[in-house]
Amino acid sequence: MSLIASDKKNIWHPFTSLSDAPDPLIVESASGIYLNLKDGRKIIDAISSWWVNIHGHSHPVIAQAIAEQAKKLEHVIFAGFTHEPAIRLSENLLSIFPRNQSRIFFSDNGSTAVEVAIKMAIQYWYNQGIKDKTRIIALEGAYHGDTFGSMSVGERGAFTNAFAPYLFSVDFIDFPSEENEKNVTRDFEMNLATNQVGIFIYEPLVQGAAGMRMYSHEILERLISMAQQHNVICIADEVFTGFGRTGKLFASDHLNVNPDIIAVSKGITGGFMPLGVTSCSGKVVKAFQSSDSGKTFFHGHSYTANPLACAAANASFSLLTKPDCQENIQRISKSHLGFIQKNRNHKSIKNIRSQGTILAIELNTKEGSSYFNDIRTRIYHYFLERNILLRPLGNIFYVLPPYIITDVELKIIYSAINEFLDSLIESNRLN
Repeated sequence: MSLIASDKKNIWHPFTSLSDAPDPLIVESASGIYLNLKDGRKIIDAISSWWVNIHGHSHPVIAQAIAEQAKKLEHVIFAGFTHEPAIRLSENLLSIFPRNQSRIFFSDNGSTAVEVAIKMAIQYWYNQGIKDKTRIIALEGAYHGDTFGSMSVGERGAFTNAFAPYLFSVDFIDFPSEENEKNVTRDFEMNLATNQVGIFIYEPLVQGAAGMRMYSHEILERLISMAQQHNVICIADEVFTGFGRTGKLFASDHLNVNPDIIAVSKGITGGFMPLGVTSCSGKVVKAFQSSDSGKTFFHGHSYTANPLACAAANASFSLLTKPDCQENIQRISKSHLGFIQKNRNHKSIKNIRSQGTILAIELNTKEGSSYFNDIRTRIYHYFLERNILLRPLGNIFYVLPPYIITDVELKIIYSAINEFLDSLIESNRLN
């Protein structure tokens, strides 16, 4: 049986139809920004393989760190035991997290990092015997993951319809676009005035899965300040925005106020190993420091703080914090801004925007903006035929490259985008 036949018989791929999906592409190896396919093609990974691969594929520094760790300790239970890679990682992360963060809790992916954050915030109130701060506020359009807690605080729609009866109640306020900031502030204040809100969760500055929707740091800073004035625990979901994506190490670094809890994953290991982290402030920690065993945070994972993953994360940290990596982040950010300047008036574009290394292009289509816009298939195949991997969110597609991408390689992507935009105009003329 061929590899593809075996794959189609045995494997269930994420976000993929079981009936009419095209054959998956077999990747034999990867290096730098390139995926090397079994058929000999080299594909530019322009989305960092679902936003995780920040230093490029098969980076020798991270690979070596994992290899060395594997010879010493591959895994150990993390209840009652500890190890140096986890201890070093906690030190490294707290050195770059917002200054109010004081404790690290390990898990194994972005959804569970958010799940931990929600449970931690809920139990913060429970441990203090406060029963009336039970409401949770989230932003319309949010995506926080696919576990039940993270689904509950995310946008209700096609991704969650099957589970709607099982999700807990959350109050959603409108996405704080430039046009409706006053209304959002007013509605947020009205919710807070009930004194029943205990948690505010948000994706800072950029809602990734919602279509790379971007909003200002000023309005977010205002909302967090209002929430904290009403003694609300604020959770920053930095699973996507963390580790340099927005131009700073964390999106929260753009603000003058700090969240109480932060969830991170994706870029933490440079794309090598699954790992999630939830950090919290001393204020949150204090509610759990008790001789009462009932106030223990009863949450864990078999692979919590896996030494191989922690070793990868420490190596990724060393790369991320080097001057050349930070310079690359700024270089990519400026390059995106230059591309926007040249194309902001293109007839095929409804909106073009960037935040740090994230470039998003929203196309003008008759169907309007939607994840299920039919043009997504055309976009995907157009670029794949030109050996560039872009994964559109409906009529919105984005460039989110590893930080090692060169200016020449960025120009290849930009040129292909320009050709595609021009082809849309020509296609409309023919129609």
